[in-house]
Amino acid sequence: GVGLLLFPTATKNLRRMWAFPSILLLSIVMIFSTNLSIQQINSSSIYQYVWSWTLDNDFSFEFGYLIDPLTSIMLLLITTVGIMVLIYSDNYMAHDQGYLRFFAYMSFFSTSMLGLVTSSNLIQIYIFWELVGMCSYLLIGFWFTRPPAANACQKAFVTNRVGDFGLLLGILGFYWITGSFEFRDLFDNNLIYNHEVNSPFVTLCAALLFAGAVAKSAQFPLHVWLSDAMEGPTPISALIHAATMVAAGVFLVARLLPLFIVIPYIMNFISLIGIITVLLGATLALAQKDIKRGLAYSTMSQLGYMMLALGMGSYRSALFHLITHAYSKALLFLGSGSVIHSMETIVGYSPDKSQNMVFMGGLTKYVPITKTSFLLGTLSLCGIPPLACFWSKDEILNDSWLYSPIFAILAWATAGLTAFYMFRIYLLTFEGHLNVHFQNYTGNKNISLYSISLWGKGYSKRVNKNFHLLKMTNNESSSLFSKKTYDENVRKNNGGQPFINIVHKDNKKPFSYPYESDNTMLFPLLVLVLFTLFVGSLGIPFNHEGTGLDLLTKWLAPSINLLHQKLRDSTDWYEFLKDGTFSVSIAYFGIFSASFLYKPIYSSFKNLYLINSFLKIGPK
Repeated sequence: GVGLLLFPTATKNLRRMWAFPSILLLSIVMIFSTNLSIQQINSSSIYQYVWSWTLDNDFSFEFGYLIDPLTSIMLLLITTVGIMVLIYSDNYMAHDQGYLRFFAYMSFFSTSMLGLVTSSNLIQIYIFWELVGMCSYLLIGFWFTRPPAANACQKAFVTNRVGDFGLLLGILGFYWITGSFEFRDLFDNNLIYNHEVNSPFVTLCAALLFAGAVAKSAQFPLHVWLSDAMEGPTPISALIHAATMVAAGVFLVARLLPLFIVIPYIMNFISLIGIITVLLGATLALAQKDIKRGLAYSTMSQLGYMMLALGMGSYRSALFHLITHAYSKALLFLGSGSVIHSMETIVGYSPDKSQNMVFMGGLTKYVPITKTSFLLGTLSLCGIPPLACFWSKDEILNDSWLYSPIFAILAWATAGLTAFYMFRIYLLTFEGHLNVHFQNYTGNKNISLYSISLWGKGYSKRVNKNFHLLKMTNNESSSLFSKKTYDENVRKNNGGQPFINIVHKDNKKPFSYPYESDNTMLFPLLVLVLFTLFVGSLGIPFNHEGTGLDLLTKWLAPSINLLHQKLRDSTDWYEFLKDGTFSVSIAYFGIFSASFLYKPIYSSFKNLYLINSFLKIGPK
């Protein structure tokens, strides 16, 4: 934020310096977070420090921080994913005049999110909850001159205010019941246990608290804002709307689970909302043409799995899936950003075209590193071993049989749908032919598109049947961490409508095909690939007999003890193999179904050579 005050008219090279302190400060926080996590695992303890601000003899505010296993997990997620996204953003946003503003917003969001997860009472949570929502509003509407982005940030803001009002009422209700905002007082208070308070009123207050989580984590029925939030830059989607902010709702429910677990009906309500969201998100993802919107609905569905697990009381399974999903989905979103970045070299800065999977296909030979990374993230989300999400999703699916057979059937069926829609996205993007070269195909004859200039200004234009490719020219665009340079030149044509033609500095030949992203964007992908490969090992017991605690259970021991749940000290490997085989079979069924429907047939209908061959065979 200091950069905005000191250098409002800074040159491009000078403003690029402000990426470094943002990454450096977040890296320092990551080191402290790692140290805290190691202490949590070794000592199994909870730390809390509180400052008291007394206004008079009868009323005082208490502010402080709470460090427990849930906090340390969220700290690691925020810092590790945040660092990767900031490094990635240096190149992704290099062309944008709002580069400095972007990093200021991202740093402010990271600070607010860190404050949220370390809060020791409901008042602190609410303050940082609103700050996080404000950052989301600013980042979704980052390109505010584009009408879709302006409308999307307003929609997200209004929808979240509905949930936040419920959260505020719930906080005030529990303060009226217990006389305290502190978590320790809420969990230790005997008023609820002894039924000294009207049970329907307590249930209502708990439901109002849950309403805040419903809006923030895009759960049914307050899910409508998440897909529109994809109007923001792709790094925002990776950090805020995949790994951290949308997980804040899951964090809130996990934080208050010792309170919810003793209140009648609220746990059933949480699991019901979770299973509805699981199924709804998966079905909505099936029909998306926009690659980011497809991933957004996938996020909504996976957050539903976490809510379902919390509603069933499976605290460990929910947090395990929170960890594995955060890294896998961040990888997928950054991979989609790399794809969009490469497509913009052909179709220009128009989200309606650069993010549209109808124009993609056949990108495997042009962006092989991005394709491999995206494929690993896709397989992880499908639940293919030994990738991360296989271990966590399997636990939720297995626990669902013990809770409700109906919920279990829906959860397992949606696991197959997840594999189907994720491979649909992968196949339409990377396999087949590069459909953007088929200039007579637009998907819709009349469709309003906005081309974004280098600083986010939108120009409305109509695309007719004879679609011609937008081209672009880069003018000396270089990355802080990369030596690769381009020439940027934006020209006006036909009444001020921008068209863009990319020329490499060395050979001056236009790019007629997509090209792989720079190292600055590929490095975070490779790091997230490592997380996707190995983070699932947190929940696996490595001894041969299957006895003893795995690392994650040992980490979460203080929180699980607070819930009065028994720790799993053994693993039935026969049961595990049986359930694992069944879940992998369902995943492969979804993958093969998507391959059958989309790879050969869908590509063939777009193949002009195939169509021409049929025309030649036909009657003359």
